[in-house]
Amino acid sequence: MPRPHPAALLAKIEARQAVVGVCGLGYVGLPLLLTFAERAFPVLGFDIDARKIDALSRGETYIRHVDAGRIRKRLADGDGRFAVTLDFRRAREADALLLCVPTPLTPEREPDMTYIENTTRAIAPHLRPGQLVVLESSTYPGTTEEVVKPILESVSGLRAGEDFSLAFSPEREDPGNPRFDTATIPKVVGGFTPSCTAVASALYAGAISRVVPVKGTREAELTKLLENIYRCVNIALVNELKLLCERMGIDVFEVISAAATKPFGFMPFQPGPGLGGHCIPIDPFYLTWKAREFEFQTRFIELAGEINTSMPYHVVQRTMEALNEAGKALKGARILILGLAYKKNVDDVRESPSIRIIELFRERGAEVEYHDPFCPRMKEMRRKPAYLLDLQSVDLEQGVARADAVVIVTDHDGIDYAGVVRGAKLVIDTRNATRDVVSGREKIRTA
Repeated sequence: MPRPHPAALLAKIEARQAVVGVCGLGYVGLPLLLTFAERAFPVLGFDIDARKIDALSRGETYIRHVDAGRIRKRLADGDGRFAVTLDFRRAREADALLLCVPTPLTPEREPDMTYIENTTRAIAPHLRPGQLVVLESSTYPGTTEEVVKPILESVSGLRAGEDFSLAFSPEREDPGNPRFDTATIPKVVGGFTPSCTAVASALYAGAISRVVPVKGTREAELTKLLENIYRCVNIALVNELKLLCERMGIDVFEVISAAATKPFGFMPFQPGPGLGGHCIPIDPFYLTWKAREFEFQTRFIELAGEINTSMPYHVVQRTMEALNEAGKALKGARILILGLAYKKNVDDVRESPSIRIIELFRERGAEVEYHDPFCPRMKEMRRKPAYLLDLQSVDLEQGVARADAVVIVTDHDGIDYAGVVRGAKLVIDTRNATRDVVSGREKIRTA
């Protein structure tokens, strides 16, 4: 039987006839699916969550920054070129399968490959000659060739680089960023073979403004880790500097702003209560784990991770000290957490430092509420206490009035921070959100 030639798939891509299948319709997969659909590609979305499939079939969104109008427009076309399903047997219908699934850490802070492995096993029986498979999940160098490739080949009987194309292309979503979206963020692509790179690059070039090919899958995998480790290390630097500045009585935020006026050689990073999101708190540990296989200790990266992981503890300690100054014990105190999402103006709570801060306050006997206009109720999370699911956002004014301390963890726009300070007994500001508040500054403590 003759092997399929990539030219056939390239021709379908050029003609916008290649069916793009996206496995995993979360914060990465759904925007990617819509982007290809809006560039006139027929798309097929896969997910194991029936609630997501039902919502999309009704033209509804479950991600705040993804406009439901984009979904309804695709459904209104009525041409069958936009479809979503729970049935992974339909993977055979796709010409390209893009895997956008979570890559969390285990409780031992080691890579959890469960989602990648399960999704690969779900599509493997339906893999056919000539298809393209691309892993987009952030992971350690070697995952595509050491985890995905063996499963696909052993189950399907096909060979990567010969019967089907295989590549890695790291997602680069930045939820809530008005300057960039899926279509305008450059796409790094590395294939198992040069031919695989060419096919994957051609596909993404049909929907994304710039494609950046690299030597192979490992280079592409490490590119994503480097991007986030760079941020992790620099955030750890300013977090450590913030701790020192507190002892020295120096305003670290003013120092950073002043340093940022240098037109070369400096990039400002902001301290905060800890890291959140699906990448920066996790990706460095993927590389440190893989490095041990080569008897190499990534000491600099591990130190940065330790500093950032410790920040929620610092926030709780600062709050306890400030309460003590006011003659109030932390045990039994009412704490209002202002902001549940991991960054401002989004509804994404994955790895949010707010969650850990809530846990730490409760462990120390405090009563905790939260207010977040983007997160009306706590979302389901992996390996978190069940009591967290019972939490719902409270009215801001009432919550401030009840609280012995208001802890600003996420600096959402649209919050009247002057009003918060005016109504609060004590404010712990971890984001410099109250920098423009003039009245009541004696109530504000940084953390």
